Amino acid sequence: MRTIDGLDLGTFGLYTFDFETQSAARIRESAQELEEQGWRALWIPETLGREAFTHAGYLLSSTERMHIVNGIARVWSRGAVYTYGAGLLLADAYPNRHVLGLGFSDGNGPGVKPLAAMTAYLDEMDAHATATPNPAPKAPVRRILAAYGPKMLELARDRSAGAQTYHVNVAHTAQAREILGQEAFLAVEHPVLFESDPGKARAIAREHLHLYLNSKYNRAKFLRLGYSEEEITGASDRIVDDLVFWGDLDTIVEKLHAHVEAGADHVTVQVIGIAPGESAMPYWRVLGEALLPHA
Repeated sequence: MRTIDGLDLGTFGLYTFDFETQSAARIRESAQELEEQGWRALWIPETLGREAFTHAGYLLSSTERMHIVNGIARVWSRGAVYTYGAGLLLADAYPNRHVLGLGFSDGNGPGVKPLAAMTAYLDEMDAHATATPNPAPKAPVRRILAAYGPKMLELARDRSAGAQTYHVNVAHTAQAREILGQEAFLAVEHPVLFESDPGKARAIAREHLHLYLNSKYNRAKFLRLGYSEEEITGASDRIVDDLVFWGDLDTIVEKLHAHVEAGADHVTVQVIGIAPGESAMPYWRVLGEALLPHA
């Protein structure tokens, strides 16, 4: 298993939107319990209002050992200079515990090319490295990129420690590993749903996937993976079952391991089907018992 420049996140981690709808006190309690359970990595998005680096900093301050990963900080949400400065400060304040995950995501203006925009952003970040008055951190800034297509995966390989993928199938993981080569780090996010009734499971999964199946860059990703326009638009059983692993614990765990077998270094698990304001903690506990080394 590859590390992120020597940082070991473990084979499995957790990805959650839950903290977007919870108080600071409840977030702290949850993060501390997850750390006690033995989870080494917690991944957080930037999409519903929580700002990437204040969120990461709060989680780092609330825990002692857990690695916090921005998955992702959107590059169009702030200037490259400020992203660079945030990464420096978190690396200095919490050595070897923060990973700076960057991504383009939907939402920027029309006509913007993700690959060109990301390349320019990284150029500006790297140029600032020789000009910043901020002191060097106690540990290196670990940087990875959200990447799906071949060119962005190549950029992640060449300009960062590796790549994070989001809502992909196992076949994509094998393709990504081939492009990244054997040295770069590959983290794969995958949603799971603890529901064994096919009708109920697919209905919940379709609701979760609706946004992604109807966004420009995700549709392009799914087309490259071999799904037809009809499958994407209609949220076919095949694409739903590939993108959301549902069923009982044993079924879910077996399917998650398929990403590891296909070349993932780390799989970050997102439990879906949780009502806003509620917590996935009961499911995180059973997943921890099944996936973490102490099990």
